[in-house]
Amino acid sequence: MKKLISKLYHNPIVSYLFPTVVFCLKRELTDCESVLDLGCGPSSPIQYCENIKYSVGVEVFPDYLLQSEAKKIHSKYLKKNILDLDFPADSFDAVIMIEVLEHLPADVGKKIIIRAEKWAKKKVIITSPNGFIKQKAVDRNPWQRHLSGWDFRKMQSLGFNCHGLAGAKFLRQEVENDTMGDDLTSSIRLRPRLFWFFIASFSQAIVYRFPKLAFELFSVKNRK
Repeated sequence: MKKLISKLYHNPIVSYLFPTVVFCLKRELTDCESVLDLGCGPSSPIQYCENIKYSVGVEVFPDYLLQSEAKKIHSKYLKKNILDLDFPADSFDAVIMIEVLEHLPADVGKKIIIRAEKWAKKKVIITSPNGFIKQKAVDRNPWQRHLSGWDFRKMQSLGFNCHGLAGAKFLRQEVENDTMGDDLTSSIRLRPRLFWFFIASFSQAIVYRFPKLAFELFSVKNRK
């Protein structure tokens, strides 16, 4: 069943009707060739953006870094805390943070956004839960705990345009597994999970256009 879900997730027609993070990222990065991926994790969705010619993956957790390196997702890797980074202005066409901000204190997150805007020539792309969602340290990774919430209104106030992701917010909750893994149903609140996963997936067609109702946000700020 996981293979079927994965195949549907990456199907171009299905992802157009029910937009996914991969679909949104590919669309937003069509005019970009260089990308800085902050907190790239073990399997960044940038791997599906075939037009990217150069990317830098930044990851502080060694296991995730090794997994990403093994997949050769990025052109270059940096094992660093995001706060320790420094690049000249306009170093990359885009800076992306996929599920990163919520793992930082709110004041630190705002500092990182300001830096990302400096480093990005064209745009900053952020995905995050829509508001605070509790999460423990899965994968034995202390950085996986959620420390802040970034809802629709906050992202808009920071100048971002938002779309909704992951279906209706009320259908999901904190991941119960001890590992993130590839189980797309792990955050479904109701049982049976597979049934409600498909309900959440169908609701994506609505929340994409009404991000206030979404579990997650896909937020974009154009620089120029």
